[in-house]
Amino acid sequence: MSTKRTYGKRSDSALALWVKLARAYSVFNRESAHDIRRYGLTQPQFGALECLYHLGPMTIGDLSRKMLVSGGNMTCVIDNLEKEGHVRRVQSEVDRRSVTVELTPQGQELIGRIFPQHAALIENVASVLDANEQDELSRLLKKLGSGISV
Repeated sequence: MSTKRTYGKRSDSALALWVKLARAYSVFNRESAHDIRRYGLTQPQFGALECLYHLGPMTIGDLSRKMLVSGGNMTCVIDNLEKEGHVRRVQSEVDRRSVTVELTPQGQELIGRIFPQHAALIENVASVLDANEQDELSRLLKKLGSGISV
């Protein structure tokens, strides 16, 4: 669908990119969220479990930075995961102010069981692009994200 208004070649190109990027994200996000709900988790809970599974124990601050959410929101997510028995807080023996979050055996089992299924779904959604196209798009998106100063 062509727009009736133009703003110059560079602006029109950037705006078209934004629309395509937003639509692609929306499709990925919708499919991912639907899959995550099947496991009885929210997206932030799944993201926290996934980070801890792949990166190991970390502070709530580090976890919130990795997931690009506020520390307060992450504290709530961790509280809920802790109630479910998926994570535990461990106080540092060196610095009493520092608390690390780690997966419990139950949390390890859960994310270890469901993540491969989720990865297969993401692979399927991305399969409209061949491996080289996925690599190129990843490279370009990283360049775009790294070049944006917030």
